Amino acid sequence: MANHKRRIASLMLHTSPLEQAGTGDAGGMNVYVVESAKRIAASGVDVDIYTRANRSGLPEKVEIGDGVTVRHLEAGPYDGITKDELPSQICALMSSFMHQEARLPMGYYDVLHSHYWISGQLGWLVSERLGIPLVHTMHTMAKVKNLSLAEGEKPEPKTRAIGEEQVVGASAALVANTTAEAASLVSLYDACPDRVFVVPPGVDLSTYKMNGGKKASRKKLKVKDDALMLAFVGRIQPHKGPEVLIRAVAEMLKHTPMLRARLKTVIMGGPSGNGSQEPERLQALTKFLGVEDVIEFVPPVPRDELSDWYRASDLVCVPSYSESFGLVALEAQACGTPVVATAVGGLRTAVADGISGSLVDGHDPRAWSAVISRLLMEPERRLLLSMGAIEHASHFGWDTTARGLLDVYDHVLSQGERARLNVAQ
Repeated sequence: MANHKRRIASLMLHTSPLEQAGTGDAGGMNVYVVESAKRIAASGVDVDIYTRANRSGLPEKVEIGDGVTVRHLEAGPYDGITKDELPSQICALMSSFMHQEARLPMGYYDVLHSHYWISGQLGWLVSERLGIPLVHTMHTMAKVKNLSLAEGEKPEPKTRAIGEEQVVGASAALVANTTAEAASLVSLYDACPDRVFVVPPGVDLSTYKMNGGKKASRKKLKVKDDALMLAFVGRIQPHKGPEVLIRAVAEMLKHTPMLRARLKTVIMGGPSGNGSQEPERLQALTKFLGVEDVIEFVPPVPRDELSDWYRASDLVCVPSYSESFGLVALEAQACGTPVVATAVGGLRTAVADGISGSLVDGHDPRAWSAVISRLLMEPERRLLLSMGAIEHASHFGWDTTARGLLDVYDHVLSQGERARLNVAQ
């Protein structure tokens, strides 16, 4: 291992670590990259996060924590490019990266870590150009998403699946959130099993915690003490499944009209990706189903405030169609709130079924309604799940994630060292 200070270049092009999670393309990945970078830097390894500048006048670099710097790459018009069109800007992004890298000392970075396939494409080029290993985290995969689309949702384009296959081939190591994701990389993308490492994401246990409990949070948010409150937190797009929850609420009220006086359902998030008209459509749906009096749409809020919303809720619902992990589920549980989630992908790991919440097979609103209403009717059961939720979430701190990632970086660097020694002999 070299004696110089180690540095990681992290690539997340299509969304900025400076953006508020829950709007546009900013979501769990933003939280993941920033939180793990801060913990990695705390252990003495600096992290530079490269992202595309999404408006004019941004400084070339912004320090967001000790040893963590966001660097802006210039590529294409600021507003006119969607995430899906970003692959057309790989040359411009490469040029901007190389201009910045040329001003840094020789051998400045030890490892590249790209997040999401578009960043992986740039990582592939940079890795070959600089001769440093590429570690890649998919976050979501086209082939997995296309196996479980929401009704009316457009499939991911074939070009994305091809791009992901290329990144898998170019990576020295692939980081999966769960064993299920690791299996998908091997079976659907032909990844070499020896190159796939499982490192679960974490939760900021200092922000998301009981902290005064439900009563105090409800007082702050002006929610009635006897309300039965459900919450959905995430980007408002078909794949995240907010419609499932809305239809489940309508179903519940049909069967148990007496719930109406106490029920409050919060849908928190902003429009995203192919769901830009989704908030309007969902609001129209609540009117059509006659449940607009019990459903409230709330824009995303900063983390400190978000933890109050989690604590104020009786149940947090995560009805996603696929989810590589589901950070919302972990955050809610860390706040002591049980989670009802779809039994897909990483949610099977993020939620301990029957211990910290309930997993539901599929997206039938009647099944969701049955699970949710049973839990709402059993406060003692919710209390037990709440205790289980705190215990379950406590095993997923970001420090553990950072240690896991550092182990992967060590592994690829030692492999490279070994290969060089073999060549020298």
